[in-house]
Amino acid sequence: MSDVSDSSVPVLTIDGPSGAGKGAVSAIVAERLGWHLLDSGAVYRAVALAALDRRVDPEDDLALVSLCENLDLQFQSSEDGIAVLLEGRPVDERLRSEAVSVMASRVASRPAVRRALLGLQQQFRRPPGLVADGRDMGTVVFPDAPVKVFLDASVEERARRRHKQLKEKGESVKFSRLFHDLAERDRRDRERAVSPTVPAPDAAVIDSTELTLEQVVERILDLAAESARS
Repeated sequence: MSDVSDSSVPVLTIDGPSGAGKGAVSAIVAERLGWHLLDSGAVYRAVALAALDRRVDPEDDLALVSLCENLDLQFQSSEDGIAVLLEGRPVDERLRSEAVSVMASRVASRPAVRRALLGLQQQFRRPPGLVADGRDMGTVVFPDAPVKVFLDASVEERARRRHKQLKEKGESVKFSRLFHDLAERDRRDRERAVSPTVPAPDAAVIDSTELTLEQVVERILDLAAESARS
């Protein structure tokens, strides 16, 4: 991966709160367009996982920045999509655990961590284009992206989706706890001083609460096609 991203490469950003469906939508949109994919959530989850494994205090900025600067993280294509490797080992399953989700939300709220990971994320901007999924892709990481989407859904619906996902993985988590955790995570993400999770002024806001995955994908592809024509 090059050290400097090419600002002429088109970027489609998909931001929004946890559980809104950004990951699944972004992967399909990237595949349909034939573009690269940046799952910025996986970047923060990798930092969170490394912090948990090394027992790093989530409020210790020096230790967290050191983790970021020495993060051995790779994204590789696989039959199931994009595989995440941390220190050469596949960690996809561990990244999706609830413990890592909670820790990721905490470390992502640290301004020092966000600054340390900014350049790494921008390096994913490569021809023919990039679909970037996250919380501040359109506001901070790629503010010049020609197409920006803010994907939202009600807290109840997002908690329901997460509960179903965890049950399918054999994890037992109470719906009430998930609802509370998501609401608290939303508050932290919205209110943090650096890179809050809010729509960019020029973003198209899509509420996926009552929409199917395919309906959301089609709306975003329509936006991309409209941008390409203009």
